Amino acid sequence: MSLVKTLAKQTVTINQVAKIAGVSTATVSRALNKPDTVSEAVKKKIERIIKRIGYIPNAGARSLMLKRTGSIGVIVPTLDNAIFAQGLEEFQRQLSQSGYQMLVASTNYDPEIENQQMRNLLLQGVEGIAMFGSSQKLELIRLLRTRKLPYIHIGTLDTPLNGYAAGFDNKKAIQLGVEYLVQVGHRNFGMIAGKTENNDRARDRVDGVVELLKRNRIFLKKESIIEVPYQIQDARIALKKLLQINPKISAVVCGNDVLAIGALLEAQSQGIKIPYQCSILGFDNLELSRHIQPSLSTIHIDAIGMWSKAAHHLMSQINGINRLPRKILADVSLVIRDSTGGVLKT
Repeated sequence: MSLVKTLAKQTVTINQVAKIAGVSTATVSRALNKPDTVSEAVKKKIERIIKRIGYIPNAGARSLMLKRTGSIGVIVPTLDNAIFAQGLEEFQRQLSQSGYQMLVASTNYDPEIENQQMRNLLLQGVEGIAMFGSSQKLELIRLLRTRKLPYIHIGTLDTPLNGYAAGFDNKKAIQLGVEYLVQVGHRNFGMIAGKTENNDRARDRVDGVVELLKRNRIFLKKESIIEVPYQIQDARIALKKLLQINPKISAVVCGNDVLAIGALLEAQSQGIKIPYQCSILGFDNLELSRHIQPSLSTIHIDAIGMWSKAAHHLMSQINGINRLPRKILADVSLVIRDSTGGVLKT
């Protein structure tokens, strides 16, 4: 009886697989756990032997046999933001229903860190990648395409190489709020934006504000747009600067709710009556925005729906479903609360 037939009736060890393959146990281990470190010929040889024996000794071999690891990589700019935590929770919920787990990496808005995190996820054998935004280096996108690895961009529609996306137009979204402010009589604007470097969403929101105001013959000067990290204290400092530049500012548009809350707190500390003397607009519609006083007017993004649709789209790619939509639109709307109003007549 051949060794293969004998082992088919026994518990197979890594030593026995190595003996049949004519390689070392270290080579078998690498083929199972780090397949990129062995030649394609050796990997296929070990795969054939495992199939012939009819036994899968461990999870690594199972991944080799099925070419599946059951894991999806997700890359976000930061974990220090409720909007990402909310989205990731929904994404994981959808994945778990199909037997997938989520591996999360954050980049701190640094393209070099994102580059490394992407490669780390690939080495871990993820079956797909979800990336927030579209500021990734083209070399990363080309790497995914070369490997034929399913991927999707989230939170944007403008993607490199016309990739799949689940998101919204950040320019048009913020313009919903700016249009409203113009309609109720505001002419003196300032903006507290997130850092636009390596952040396509922040950049699009700045462009959206400038373009909408320009169409209404309101020209926002560069010094009236202050870019800061997404932190409350930085937003407070930014509002101080805006008021020093133009004490007549009647409306402040913020890149997200965190910045808007910081601006609101600073305005209150200076005795500025919101919204009578100054209107403040946020973006994201965080849960906190409706509980603070005054409650925050903001742009609502259906983050739950966006991340849910992204998860289903990515799993459909993995399962080989063809003719998928290239762009999935998330619902966006203006929420008017107590932090905005018409210009106070004097």
